[in-house]
Amino acid sequence: MRVHLCVVGRLRTGPERQLIDDYLARFEKTGRGLGLTFGGLTEVDARKGGMAAEAELLEKALPKGSKLVVLDERGKDLTSPQFSDRLAGFRDQAAGDVAFVIGGADGLDPRLRARADLAVSFGRMVWPHMLVRVMLAEQLYRAASILAGSPYHRV
Repeated sequence: MRVHLCVVGRLRTGPERQLIDDYLARFEKTGRGLGLTFGGLTEVDARKGGMAAEAELLEKALPKGSKLVVLDERGKDLTSPQFSDRLAGFRDQAAGDVAFVIGGADGLDPRLRARADLAVSFGRMVWPHMLVRVMLAEQLYRAASILAGSPYHRV
């Protein structure tokens, strides 16, 4: 199963980008034997039009037939093992693609959020989008590590 990141905004070169690239490379290496690969990062930029315009661009970026996971403060607060179980569940249901979506500063358009297969929260606090990307990349790597039985995740 290919894992895609579809996000609003463009991340410049810097420490956050390095962390994301590192965790996604680790995810790719660990996940390959588990049937999990990184399908790519799509950044969209809707400077005008608000959430609706962002949602339209995000929808165009989603692979056809993909499972949709949105990051949203109203989403489920999962543990890392639960997150890995959900990822494995999508894979085991023969989903070819799963797309993780991170909205813009105002969040996600309610219509896009409503059609999600899963909404995940990284807590009730509001996080800068660049840090949410880092946390998502790390959790993808952690999920693959958990599924592989690696000691990276300690309970």
